[in-house]
Amino acid sequence: MTTRVFLVDDHEIVRRGLVDLLGSVPDLEVVGEAASVGEAMVRIPGSGADVAVLDVRLPDGSGVELCRNLLADLPQMRCLMLTSYSDDEALFDAIMAGASGFVLKQILGTDLVSAVRTVGEGGSLLDSRATSALMNRLRSERRDDPLEELSEQERAVFELIGEGMTNREIAERLFLAEKTVKNYVSRLLSKLGMQRRTQAAVLATELRSQR
Repeated sequence: MTTRVFLVDDHEIVRRGLVDLLGSVPDLEVVGEAASVGEAMVRIPGSGADVAVLDVRLPDGSGVELCRNLLADLPQMRCLMLTSYSDDEALFDAIMAGASGFVLKQILGTDLVSAVRTVGEGGSLLDSRATSALMNRLRSERRDDPLEELSEQERAVFELIGEGMTNREIAERLFLAEKTVKNYVSRLLSKLGMQRRTQAAVLATELRSQR
C-alpha cells in the first residue's frame, strides 16, 4: 500500500533532498510540495496526500498552525513536523495541534522514511522528551487526576487508544458499534480538553508507565 506524501518547506534544496529520498522508496510517493503556508493550503486538499511533512517555521506563518488548519479540514490526514530546532514550546504546540510526529532535520534518512511510514500507518512518533513536555504542561494545567471526569466506559476506550487501536478495533474489543466508540472518543477528548486522539494516546502511554 503506497503512502502519499506532501512536502512543505521554504528551502528548495531541502525539498529536493526529501523528494529524492522519499521518492526512492517503493511504498512512498511524493504527490506535491509547497514553500509556504499559503501554497500548502491551496495545494494539499486536492493532492490526495496521506501524510504532510511540515517545516515548523515558514515565511508566512507557522507549520504548527498549518497542521491545525489542515486537520480541521482533512481529519484523516497525518502531519509530521520537521524542524531544525529543538524547541519544547513548539513541540508541545505541535502535539496539541494534532501532529502525529515531531522530528529534527538532523534525523538519518532511513529513520525519516520509517517515521513517514509510521505516521502514514496511523501511529505516532513522539519520543520520551515529547511525552515529558506534554505531561509537564498537563500537570500544570489540570487536576492531579486528569481522568477523573471520564466514565468507566470512556476510560476503557481511552486505554485502548493508548494501545494504538482504531475505532473499529476498539468496537470489536468492547463489543460496541463503531459509531458508539466514535462518540465515546469525542466525549473523552472534550473532557480532557484535547482535539486529537494522538494527544490522548500520549497521555495514556505516560499514565501507564507511572503505574
